[in-house]
Amino acid sequence: MKNIEIKTTQNVVLQYELADLRDRAIAFFIDMVCLVISLSILLAIGMATFSFSETAQTVVQIVVSCLFIFYSLAFEMLNKGQSIGKMAMRIQVIKMAGGQATFSDYAARWIFRLVDIYFSLGGIASILITSSPKAQRIGDVVAHTAVVKMVPKMDLDLEDLLAIHEQKAYTPHYVQARQLHEEDALLIKATLDRYRKFDNDAHHEAIVLLAQKVKQLLSLDTVPGDEQRFLQTVLQDYVILTR
Repeated sequence: MKNIEIKTTQNVVLQYELADLRDRAIAFFIDMVCLVISLSILLAIGMATFSFSETAQTVVQIVVSCLFIFYSLAFEMLNKGQSIGKMAMRIQVIKMAGGQATFSDYAARWIFRLVDIYFSLGGIASILITSSPKAQRIGDVVAHTAVVKMVPKMDLDLEDLLAIHEQKAYTPHYVQARQLHEEDALLIKATLDRYRKFDNDAHHEAIVLLAQKVKQLLSLDTVPGDEQRFLQTVLQDYVILTR
């Protein structure tokens, strides 16, 4: 199991699990099935509609070919790094440096699909994904991207949160905490843990920024002066109110 750390704009380091060869191969297969079925239907309709015009049939064939060729590029660019197959497998293309990949990044990955996948029948991509430390094929290396599972690991699981539930006679301070999602709670827990482990200016700033964000999510008027205690309280309230 390979992992990668990405620093967010709030200086919070999230750990993602890299998509393995199986995930990416299944996603590719799903994409191909969807493409073949949808384009076959489109081609059949086009041929039947323009059966008496060779020029029109040629145009239809060109359109179908373009859709097949540019499918992955268009979907990843317009759908935040996910094709239909990637959506089904819950994996996504992200920038190694964090943030959203750009058109040039997706284009670089798309161009090298010819070498990584099509010309080598997937051999080069398979070897590189399984052998490289960041599970990157040539297109990923050139574009400085990686394919990850959508939910960050952050070295946490629900057991970490449920442990807080063992406290007796606890009265929640912020009933709005039930509005948070599980990923929000994990992010709060990860940020607090990193601040305690690495007490520096960057992680303190992350605590402050996250406290402000949580304040907005919970529609609170003010945040207590001690942001660390505020986040810890919200986390405890979330566990008590949702478990």
